[in-house]
Amino acid sequence: MHPFSTHHQLAEKGTRVIDRGEGCHIWEADGHKLIDGMAGLWCVQVGYGRERLARTAYEQLKQLSYYNSFFQCASIPSIELSAKLGEILPAGMKRVFFASSGSEANDTVIKSVWYYWNLMGKPGKKHFISRKLGYHGVGIGSASLTGMSFMHGMFDLPLPRFHHIMNPYWWGEAEEGETEEQIGQRAAQALEDKILELGAENVAAFVAEPIQGAGGVIIPPDNYWPAIQAICRKHDILLVADEVICGFGRTGAWWGSETYGIQPDIIAMAKGLSSGYVPISAVAFGARVGDAIFNGEKEYAHGVTYAGHPVAAAVSLENIRIIEEEGLATRAAGPIGAYWREVLTETFKDHPMVGQIRTKGLLACLELAEDRSRRKRFDEKREVGSTCRDLSVKNGLVMRAVRDGMVLSPPLIVTEAQVDEIAAKARKSIDETMTAVGFKG
Repeated sequence: MHPFSTHHQLAEKGTRVIDRGEGCHIWEADGHKLIDGMAGLWCVQVGYGRERLARTAYEQLKQLSYYNSFFQCASIPSIELSAKLGEILPAGMKRVFFASSGSEANDTVIKSVWYYWNLMGKPGKKHFISRKLGYHGVGIGSASLTGMSFMHGMFDLPLPRFHHIMNPYWWGEAEEGETEEQIGQRAAQALEDKILELGAENVAAFVAEPIQGAGGVIIPPDNYWPAIQAICRKHDILLVADEVICGFGRTGAWWGSETYGIQPDIIAMAKGLSSGYVPISAVAFGARVGDAIFNGEKEYAHGVTYAGHPVAAAVSLENIRIIEEEGLATRAAGPIGAYWREVLTETFKDHPMVGQIRTKGLLACLELAEDRSRRKRFDEKREVGSTCRDLSVKNGLVMRAVRDGMVLSPPLIVTEAQVDEIAAKARKSIDETMTAVGFKG
């Protein structure tokens, strides 16, 4: 059984079997080569096939294949990884708690925030606010944070005390004549309105991605995050940055929080922490929350079997060293990021089916539209996005569809020639989609 699949349809259609990867490319078992425009699942920062990471895993497996972090125990790699994260995290992030996935990290966030407000003598502060189209995981708690309704109904979610507000999505939510700055202000005001509706004494935290990834690479206008931060401080609401996608260089800095000048109380991370080579995640706590939990009189009754797994920690530590040595943490803010933006803009600026081109760092979304001048989407029944996705695979490119937005997030090692390859194959795929869906323009 596969994630996010209608299983009987998948069985009828068949599964693509990925056999190997090298650099920015992957190969299916039948030999079909693709350039991976999605870095796996937003995560393979350093590219595929790094022998250095494989060797690190092998050596650690020989030294200590596993031990837990319970019962006053730790492994050397987990200690060293904590110390390294302390060096690269935004100022004030003092303590790190390990888990295995982004979903586990965000469930850790939820429980820790509730515990923090209990310690502060404010047990009424239990409500979470996040955003529509925000993605935070699939656990019962993390899926409740997630603002995607199709993930809720079949599982009787979200849980009580989880609320979702609008996001600064100009293409999808702007009113007639509204500028990006205006929708940024309106989306920030939606947070304050919800806080006032619930009562600030009842609201625990606001949780959001610096850039919404799985929601369609929704890039906020510059006025959005300063306004959000001011609202959280005004009403004494914890601010949680979900850096599972944005962290480790994706936006052109170690953290999306640095890109947007956010000073969060808590950061959730995963994916790029190990470049996807091994499962690992973590939550970093600033002094306010971290010190309170650290000094709590009761046992912090939370943790998972593989927290601080020595092999995962060793590989992640080596992955961070590679990112440092090769300048990948800031590469997306340099010439390659500029080239990415320029090539995609030039390739699609006049395309009749591309309504908007959004880029930041090495992220991008090409919004497909039936009428781009009016921001009119296609009827969902036409399955334009999924048609384009399948054609891109046929053409040798992994490009993800989010609604009818074609999303890209290549490995941070991508070269200019590979950017050209991605753009050309994306153009061919969208051109073929026009014919396949009978686009008239």
